Amino acid sequence: MAKYGKRTTAARAEFAGKENLSVEEAVALVKSNAKAKFDETVEIAMNLGVDPRHADQMVRGVVTLPNGTGKTVRVAVFARGPKAEEATAAGADIVGAEDLMEIIQGGKIEFDRCIATPDMMPIVGRLGKVLGPRNLMPNPKVGTVTMDVKAAVEAAKGGEVQFKVEKAGVIHAGVGKASFGEAQLVENVKAFVSAVQKAKPTGSKGSYMKRINLSSTMGPGVSVDVAGTLAD
Repeated sequence: MAKYGKRTTAARAEFAGKENLSVEEAVALVKSNAKAKFDETVEIAMNLGVDPRHADQMVRGVVTLPNGTGKTVRVAVFARGPKAEEATAAGADIVGAEDLMEIIQGGKIEFDRCIATPDMMPIVGRLGKVLGPRNLMPNPKVGTVTMDVKAAVEAAKGGEVQFKVEKAGVIHAGVGKASFGEAQLVENVKAFVSAVQKAKPTGSKGSYMKRINLSSTMGPGVSVDVAGTLAD
């Protein structure tokens, strides 16, 4: 039987027997038990009734959290000329074309979001096997293939979160930091759930949103009342 430390044991005791809480109750419980020595991320995991192996059941999208993520997002932009200058001025961390492709091919990926102008896609396309599995491939559906690189960079830096369902029908994302106020976290959770609900694919049959869990980086998870969350 696994042995837990005092902090983990105490946290598990706090969570015992509690499930299907309101968002407000779940946030308060998770936040009060996030006691690591660093500012833990509050994470949401959603089990969806979809099979992403079928194109008409793929769920993906983007949402700007009203209170940001609390995370410093490093942004890379594939662009040339004036658009490269625009990206740099907007705060992009790394900007380039063939030179950036070579850096990535060399195994150096020091960014969390990748944006490209449409004319750069022939170059970016060569990096599919590297960027794809890391969910970093620019995609027009989530606004990362665009001529408006200024807006894309500012959105990425300002709390925009991309989501994409995984093979098991799960979506997982950070929705803030434990240091956020409870009201801020509640707003972020509801905004994220709403965005996933709006992204419901045409091929989804039966129950779409099956389960929602909240947790902190080092803490236990607690289930959230799905129907109540959607009704808010």
